[in-house]
Amino acid sequence: MLNYIWAGLIAFSLLFAAIYDTRDLLNDTYRNGANLPLQLEFKGEYDSRARRQTVTVLIDKDQYTSFYESRITEDLQFEGVLVRTEDGVQIRFAKDTQIPKPLGVIREMTSARDNDLRGPVSNFRLSSDSTAAATVAFSTVRFVKMQAIADAALSMAEIAVSLALGLIGVIALFMGLLQIAEKSGLIHSLVRVTQPLLKPLFPDIPKDHPALGMIVLNLSANMLGLGNAATPLGIKAMEELQKLSPEKETATNSMVMLLAMNTASVQVVPPVLLVALMGLQINQLMFAIILVTSISLIVAVISAKLLGKMKRYRDTDPNRNEKLAEGA
Repeated sequence: MLNYIWAGLIAFSLLFAAIYDTRDLLNDTYRNGANLPLQLEFKGEYDSRARRQTVTVLIDKDQYTSFYESRITEDLQFEGVLVRTEDGVQIRFAKDTQIPKPLGVIREMTSARDNDLRGPVSNFRLSSDSTAAATVAFSTVRFVKMQAIADAALSMAEIAVSLALGLIGVIALFMGLLQIAEKSGLIHSLVRVTQPLLKPLFPDIPKDHPALGMIVLNLSANMLGLGNAATPLGIKAMEELQKLSPEKETATNSMVMLLAMNTASVQVVPPVLLVALMGLQINQLMFAIILVTSISLIVAVISAKLLGKMKRYRDTDPNRNEKLAEGA
């Protein structure tokens, strides 16, 4: 089912991108091939033999609004460089400068690496020794949304591979520790200590079953902000719960409860990534984190319990026959 949802989202995104890009082509949003008027102010006198000269680029707001049909409230001013190349004179805006749309989109599409807007200069004429009027035509821009989707797909594929490789070591480590804990009897001891607390939440799990120990370890890792460690522990807990299910294709109430509690993501210690990003500022969020995760846990437990009592869900419970037998 999830695959169909993802396929539908991808299809809708491609359709949306096609409509958006077609509209841009019909409206000529980026004025491909057209010359934008601008004024140049040189730092000192203009030197026709200099290969590079620093300039201030001025764009009249009315001309900009008329050219791009994108209203701005004041004249634009940018620092830049006038460069002479074998292909002619080129204007390059300063890197990382703040520029309005659609110029910002043009820069992103044509100079993503250097992040500087550039284009060939034409109709160059001096107004004085240090000022000149000119026009610039930026590189052609088409299919912006389609390219954004393609870039996002490649970027997420790279992230997925990096995440998978990073999890291999973590999963291997904690699976090894679980084997040691199981062989040494630590899991059994943990189950006996925590069973009175967890039994009301997981009544389907038999007494002293190792699934309870895995659940405790999984929830503990989440509470301590060890998200990567919680993943293999949660997988192992689900495997143990699967062994107890008479129907392998349907989740039991205990599996649903564990998933709900994991989704609530109870946090006593902030996640390591959040601490790395915020540093000591994380102390300001400690009370809010504990409060929100506690409320989310309560809502998750109550929701799982209430839904489990509804007839439509009781009828699909893999353990329904056992419960009916106990009731009889």
